Amino acid sequence: MQVTETNAEGLRREFKIVVEARDLTDRMTARLDRLSHSANMPGFRPGKVPKTLLKQRFGKALLGEVLDETVSTSSQAAIAERSLRLATQPRVEIKAFDEGKDLEYTLAFEIMPEFDPGDIAKLEAERWVAEPSEKDINAAMQRLAQGQRKFGPAPEGHNAKKGDLLTIDFVGTVDGVEFEGGKAEGARVELGTGQFIPGFEDQLVGAEVGGKVQIKATFPSDYGVRFLAGREGLFDTTVKEIKIPEEPKVDDDLAKALGLENLDGVRTAVKEQLQKDFGAVSRRRLKRSVLDQLSNMHSFEVPPGLVDAEFAVIWGEVDAARKRGQHEPGDEGKSEDELKEQYKKLATRRVRLGLVLAEVGRRNNIAVTSEEIERAITQQAARFPGQEKAIYAYFRNNPQSVDQLRGPILEDKVIDFIVGTAKVSDKKVTPEELLDESEDEALAEAEATSEGKAKKKPKSKKDE
Repeated sequence: MQVTETNAEGLRREFKIVVEARDLTDRMTARLDRLSHSANMPGFRPGKVPKTLLKQRFGKALLGEVLDETVSTSSQAAIAERSLRLATQPRVEIKAFDEGKDLEYTLAFEIMPEFDPGDIAKLEAERWVAEPSEKDINAAMQRLAQGQRKFGPAPEGHNAKKGDLLTIDFVGTVDGVEFEGGKAEGARVELGTGQFIPGFEDQLVGAEVGGKVQIKATFPSDYGVRFLAGREGLFDTTVKEIKIPEEPKVDDDLAKALGLENLDGVRTAVKEQLQKDFGAVSRRRLKRSVLDQLSNMHSFEVPPGLVDAEFAVIWGEVDAARKRGQHEPGDEGKSEDELKEQYKKLATRRVRLGLVLAEVGRRNNIAVTSEEIERAITQQAARFPGQEKAIYAYFRNNPQSVDQLRGPILEDKVIDFIVGTAKVSDKKVTPEELLDESEDEALAEAEATSEGKAKKKPKSKKDE
């Protein structure tokens, strides 16, 4: 085998590989030998079919197998001999291949960059710590009561308002024609919850029992039924019943509705949940601080193929949101080219940070265990009650999906390792400071426009 490097620009590598015809012939002969021991053909005893006949009948298929095997083994050997760590899947292009002649092909891929992750023990970070106040606990209990509230009959002549529960009949049409799923009797809608398409519930405000309302509302552009997406519907609606919400009460009845003994039990459970929630936000901020410092420490070249793949994922989400009329903070008013440049920088940052974390994990023997993967799959299955077996089967039959679970687990383990190694001090803050989102939005803008060289600590929902 002859291997000639034809491109070594940056992290790109390309080789021209020539495998001698003799090697191919030997592989073909070996396959014919194996086949001759088991082949069955009319007129011949098992294992006695002439090789010339086997080659005549199966030669084309065998030659394809020989090609695949030869390319696989020769390319792996070329990579192993040079101790290359691949960042992307190799791309193979056959230049010449015919029976009795040399095989010539090109092998192209991108390699991992060589870099030192740095001394993570020198990193310094603050862990924001907040305790839920009585005000926070009371507000959370009030929200619980709101979620458990009951509805009672509305007084005669009552005009519907937001928060009321209506029972309605309606018939929907588009361009004067009824459509499937556009008709209902006894449908229930709580005004203001957004259960129906935008604008539908607003036009029921002020209605009375027995009243008829003709509602005009436009289906969202991303509506699940393609025929209706973006089109205006007309709904002839009759209000059958109006119920009004009763004043939510924080009392022992609420505790019983929640499966707890008394109000003290509710207060304890709420406080514990708030502490858990605050802890999650605190960890997210700490993680963000660590990632920002790691980002500022490194500027090495990253594999373009990995950046392109990451950008495709990010842009797919951004573009879909834009089509729904949703924008990330700071994105309004920017052209598509400006946004693409911005998110390409974000993709570069993510890839670079991913490589740094992977290298820290590799050097410190941090790996994801099979037990952790099983736990993650169980958590995924728990999200789909009644479909657990199907979820388990999906992951069993799709190894690439398991890899998608492995990445976040490894990242969290490496982050925990870095936090345990770095100099981390606790900073007491108020719950309002901990949960302040305005600083997050400023960080998101700074990150996207300066390739992640952000100065603030909190998370961005674009890159937690």
